[in-house]
Amino acid sequence: MSGTQTPSEMPGEGVPAAQKSSWTSFVKSIVSFSGDLSSLTAPPFILSPISLTEFPAYWCERPGLFAAIADAKDEKERSIAVLKWFISTLKGQYTSRNEKLGSEKKPLNPVLGELFYGYWPDIEGRGQTNLVVEQVSHHPPITAYYIANPSKGLALQGHSAQKTSFSSGSIVVKQIGHAVLTVDLPGGGKEEFLITLPRLRIDGIWYGSPYIELTGVSYIQSSSGWLSTIDYEAKEGRGYFGFSIGAKSHFFKATLTGPGSSTPVKKYEGLWHETSKDSDTGEIFTDVRTPKEEVTVGPIEQMQDFESRKLWQHVARGIREGDYELASREKSKIENEQRQRRRDEQAAGTRWQLKHFEHIESDPVYERLGKLFNANPPKEDTYVFMHNRDFVPKA
Repeated sequence: MSGTQTPSEMPGEGVPAAQKSSWTSFVKSIVSFSGDLSSLTAPPFILSPISLTEFPAYWCERPGLFAAIADAKDEKERSIAVLKWFISTLKGQYTSRNEKLGSEKKPLNPVLGELFYGYWPDIEGRGQTNLVVEQVSHHPPITAYYIANPSKGLALQGHSAQKTSFSSGSIVVKQIGHAVLTVDLPGGGKEEFLITLPRLRIDGIWYGSPYIELTGVSYIQSSSGWLSTIDYEAKEGRGYFGFSIGAKSHFFKATLTGPGSSTPVKKYEGLWHETSKDSDTGEIFTDVRTPKEEVTVGPIEQMQDFESRKLWQHVARGIREGDYELASREKSKIENEQRQRRRDEQAAGTRWQLKHFEHIESDPVYERLGKLFNANPPKEDTYVFMHNRDFVPKA
């Protein structure tokens, strides 16, 4: 042991004593594994009690900002409102589990056909926002979602998947998929926003306390021509000879450019998990230090068997109570049932039928809007919501 290591820097420091051997084996398997790491089985203590199908709810845990997009007066203001809402979703999507669970946890890997329904109620005229999520593929894991506020004329449709690899002590995650936000305009017609996803880097693996950092660049391209570019590797400033100074975790810089122009008309920077500001005026742009609004779901006893919280309820209880034997046993039961279901389908010559989404080989919106900023890849598939889920307004 090096005399310069502090306790917080000791390998395995964040691992419960009873789980250190399984953690050591897991880390060794990561280092030696070739291929997509998502197929590896993680030790129970690093599992989240939440299924990956619940993650799309992070898009709308500030439903007031989502609804405010519809109130923008023109194309420029709408693009600013969309950027503000998007930046405000990042904390929930990528750091909230560190605050709640102590470190980043591996979500439960959904079964094919797993469902998650929820809503955010109408408060002070913002309209009710509804959520439908379906696990549309198991290998590879792909989650499709639809979020809509009908009274405001807003609908977000998207899907996400991940390809993971190990590099230089970190897990590198390439997010696959995109989202399209459609806004009904007051005078008729629609405006569409193509939203691409950042890459992730999961650090802290050696110490058993993983956390996420965003990397690369993502884009929000409007059909009106306005483009937001979000750089997650930008530096706060430059010193003499161009050396960077003052770099911080979770820092970003964003620019907004008008149709056919590469000159920014608005610039923003800050910490996406705390606050950001208008780079020119210093005015606060986003502030996510205030409490978020959790999605509302129905009681478990009224859920279908394939709804996430009912399906995983015993696994989640085991994880939350530290009863990892229970969690492992119940998790294996669900996974074995899933494998048997696939074998039965293969024997019968049938395929699983999706409930709420239809797979489209090439998304015309992605292809059309992606050309405006040279999206890579130039084409992507998509999952289209079939509008076969009734949303009852809640008082």
